[in-house]
Amino acid sequence: MGLILYNRWRCIMSESTIRDIKLAAGGQRKIDWVRQFMPVLNSLNKEFAKGKPFLGKKIVLCLHLEAKTAYLALTIQAGGGEVAVVASNPLSTQDDVVAALVENGIRAHAWYGATEEEYKEHIHKALDFEPDFIIDDGGDLVSTIHTTRRELLAKVKGGAEETTTGILRLKAMAKEGQLRFPMIAVNDARSKYLFDNRYGTGQSVWDAILRTTNLVVAGKTVCIVGYGWCGKGVALRSRGLGAKVIICEIDPVKANEAWMDGHEVKPLREAAPNADYFITVTGNKDVIRKEHMILMKNGAILANAGHFDVEISKPDLTELSVSKKLVRANIEEFVLQDGRRIYLLAEGRLVNLAAGDGHPAEVMDMSFALQALALDYLVKNPDLDHKVHNVPEEIDYKVAFMKLNSLGLNIDTLTLEQKKYLAAWQE
Repeated sequence: MGLILYNRWRCIMSESTIRDIKLAAGGQRKIDWVRQFMPVLNSLNKEFAKGKPFLGKKIVLCLHLEAKTAYLALTIQAGGGEVAVVASNPLSTQDDVVAALVENGIRAHAWYGATEEEYKEHIHKALDFEPDFIIDDGGDLVSTIHTTRRELLAKVKGGAEETTTGILRLKAMAKEGQLRFPMIAVNDARSKYLFDNRYGTGQSVWDAILRTTNLVVAGKTVCIVGYGWCGKGVALRSRGLGAKVIICEIDPVKANEAWMDGHEVKPLREAAPNADYFITVTGNKDVIRKEHMILMKNGAILANAGHFDVEISKPDLTELSVSKKLVRANIEEFVLQDGRRIYLLAEGRLVNLAAGDGHPAEVMDMSFALQALALDYLVKNPDLDHKVHNVPEEIDYKVAFMKLNSLGLNIDTLTLEQKKYLAAWQE
């Protein structure tokens, strides 16, 4: 038996594309640490290990490869699935965690700092695994399958999407009739966006900015572009750190909400000369561009908390600059023609993962439990329409109740009379 397991590991190792297997011990320590703070996923791990819902299924995960996502992969593996992982961002990959996954029998194709060509190559190698199901973060797997790997369309039975950006892409595909298998919009579950997007993003963005810059926030002005749930979280933590907050929005409802939450609301051109920090959280491209950069004060710091590195126009920043250099890990200094300096964090990539460890484990516990249960739902419901599906309410509630139970908290329930009252129109 030992020889069989060893030969299987050698096969998985030979089929993986990673930096260094010798880093595995450090990665395993990270995984063991977060495991202690993810009680919902721990419960599902035990449930899946007993029921083996993914037995005989091949599953590819395209996620930010750090300890918490690693534990999701291991939980799916515990459910009998054959798992392969690939990075959804070249700067969020932690090589020691990837090595630990390979040590645990999971195929991996990722390393930190992959070039654009290497990044695409890794995605193709992961898809060579010919998955039955996928978990995506940003839509790169889905996009690749529907464009250059169309031979896999008949094999893939469905998947789940983690992010707002990915769901926007999926809905665009579905609207054009191009989506060829069902996808679950995990991001749209209440147990995800009310916690992951708000509390997770708010804390992890500032954790990354603070550890990267080592500068004070109190008394400064933070301009947050986008006031969705992620923007709300960043604004909340900005205020908590003592900053004055300006919100820039295109949605009049969200702009009113930001105003009533106590923030200033301005167009970006008016905010540009006043802010010390700029944080984009929109999912759109060229949000901060030349017309805003020329107005910024000396020493302005730019960070992106959206999925792709397109929200801050790096071509515009380069065009305006006479020089640029790396002045500190994850900080590029751009010197403009008049001598002003603008600092870009983490190459404009998702700052909380490219320059930090991402959301807290206790928050991702709920998000990844939703991912795992969404996958289980797909396996049990093979005839779903080829469209973007919401997470079933019973799964959303299951995760919420599991989280409450892990905290030792109870809540009230409706009486029979209350249920009748809410369901009737005569009273």
